Amino acid sequence: MQKTSNSLISTLRNRRQRLASLIDFPAILWSGSCSPRNFPANVFPFRANSHFLYFAGLPLPNAAIRLTAGKLELFIDDPQPESALWHGEMPQRQEIAQIIGADAAKPMAELELWTQEAATIAVQDAATWTQQSQLLNRWVLPQKPPQDIDLELAKAIISLRLIHDDGALAELRKAAAVTVEAHKAGMAATIDAQIEAQVRAAMEQVLIANNMTTSYNSIVTVHGEVLHNEQYHHSLQPGDLLLADVGAETEMGWAADVTRTWCVSGKFSSTQRDIYDVVLAAHDACIAKIYPGVEYQDLHLLACSIIAEGLVNLGILQGNPQDLVEMDAHTLFFPHGIGHLLGLDVHDMEDLGDLAGYEEERTRSNRFGLGYLRLNRPLHSGMLVTIEPGFYQVPAILNNAHLRSKYQNVVNWERLSQFADVRGIRIEDDVLVTQEGSEVLTSALPTQASQIESLVCG
Repeated sequence: MQKTSNSLISTLRNRRQRLASLIDFPAILWSGSCSPRNFPANVFPFRANSHFLYFAGLPLPNAAIRLTAGKLELFIDDPQPESALWHGEMPQRQEIAQIIGADAAKPMAELELWTQEAATIAVQDAATWTQQSQLLNRWVLPQKPPQDIDLELAKAIISLRLIHDDGALAELRKAAAVTVEAHKAGMAATIDAQIEAQVRAAMEQVLIANNMTTSYNSIVTVHGEVLHNEQYHHSLQPGDLLLADVGAETEMGWAADVTRTWCVSGKFSSTQRDIYDVVLAAHDACIAKIYPGVEYQDLHLLACSIIAEGLVNLGILQGNPQDLVEMDAHTLFFPHGIGHLLGLDVHDMEDLGDLAGYEEERTRSNRFGLGYLRLNRPLHSGMLVTIEPGFYQVPAILNNAHLRSKYQNVVNWERLSQFADVRGIRIEDDVLVTQEGSEVLTSALPTQASQIESLVCG
């Protein structure tokens, strides 16, 4: 276990004090427990609950913290003496308390004495939310929206986590820097790779070498039209586009999320380059418009308009771009939102549903495409968001009889067939909102097609 610095202890204490200014009741946050893969001793890698991590700083399994009036009490058991045989010497409860700047430390058995009138947020693993429900004497379920004081706590934590402090930004910059190097390694490995898994291995090797892990399951695929493709067995052919959506997570749990798309041969075809440049134009325009006060939904609609206009110029769509966006014709090729919040979670705080992503009293649209927008708030300095426009030829969409009939007069299907070598393209960066505008934390990774080609060809 690494020792935290005095600056991080100060950061953690500041977060707890800021929470105390927002709520007048105690909060108990659980870290979660390990989940067995197939038998009890063989477990999945532990990932602490992000709300716990935000205030406790360390990924401690089977722990809880009680926050009240700016103070933190740690509840965790000392390691059993026999565990040293398998895991080596582990820090004792008091040592951990000192590392994170806790005001008190107690065994887990005493937690039940301190639960009165306490709020919480559900943890995802069943063993933990069962314990939460039992100790608090009410159902605490991850699939159930928080209610009453739990809702008050959730809103308070959201208000803190939406705006990243210096401690968070230091971690987020580390994640971004390692992610950039991972993508460069993937590009360099592509020429000699036979299947997607070999490119994935080159990318994740960089994360592991920096003692990090992935912040989500990597997407490294020639089938970029499958938005969350987690298969890696497909062969790489010279004319294929490879879409890589890979992000690092630091030891402290902070995430990056980056996508690049390149040609396996190192050279885009003319049709691939045409579509790539349309997506890049949307990407660049959205980032240029980021500043405090701008509505994130307006950035999404800007990307939609630019993509629609680009596809009209290429002869794929027919009509006025704004009219096409109004009738959702662009969603045939760009069905998802422009991005999301980024922080301790790759889709930050989405365990709380739309509470974090949507401004109060706003709800999701029932329009296809717009309904997948994960963030609908005005931007503020200190927020970190992704910008990730894309173009996809999804068979389930393009072969849908209802959609083909609805858009038969605005899609030139014959012209579209000439772009058959473009299954999916996405370009994604992590963008910090600043007082002056924005800072792209992942700007060291090029986006221009010619620069991408150079990285692939070495």
